[in-house]
Amino acid sequence: MTDCCSDKECAIEALKARQSATLKIVLAINAVMFVMELASGLLARSTALLSDSLDNLGDALTYGLSIYAVTRGARSKAKVALFKGCLIMTAGLFVLGQVIYGVLHPGVPVFETMGIVSLIALAANGVCLALLWKHRTEDVNMSSVWECSRNDIASNIAVFLAAGAVWLTQSGWPDLVVGLVLACLFLGSAVRVTRSALRELRAAGTGQPLVQLHAGKQQH
Repeated sequence: MTDCCSDKECAIEALKARQSATLKIVLAINAVMFVMELASGLLARSTALLSDSLDNLGDALTYGLSIYAVTRGARSKAKVALFKGCLIMTAGLFVLGQVIYGVLHPGVPVFETMGIVSLIALAANGVCLALLWKHRTEDVNMSSVWECSRNDIASNIAVFLAAGAVWLTQSGWPDLVVGLVLACLFLGSAVRVTRSALRELRAAGTGQPLVQLHAGKQQH
């Protein structure tokens, strides 16, 4: 029997199994948080919460795609990462639309709901971030997943701060400002994920590892 410690193929399969197991857990967490935040956002009339719920839906779809990509080659992983970049971009544009709607139809959201739900979401996404930490530099697929999870933490903190600002000002403007910040965060992340995926696709097309391509560019 071949020793797994000296068998590279065995080691790769073990890595794929660990990645898949982690992604299934974070997928379940994000699916539950999507339902909770969507219902809470509608009840609280909060643009920030609705935006955060959409982010969780996008993440759940992203993690599902990532589970598919775990067993695929570099080119397939890059294509999945590119699609994830498009999903993040869509979320950012949707949030921007929500902000515009809120400006045209102003209102004061329920800050208590915003604060409580954002703390629950922060705890849930903290667990996801901890689970994904060890996978963040393994490949472009897991790197893009890590990017999504890190965005979630920032979003949750922003929603919590918005809840406090709504309470202090008794105005819906803090909720809209946070929505605008989240839109910018999503759009910036989409650009980074998309650029990384395109670099991987070019590397896969030439049959060279990404590191070798970078080295060749530096020599020129």
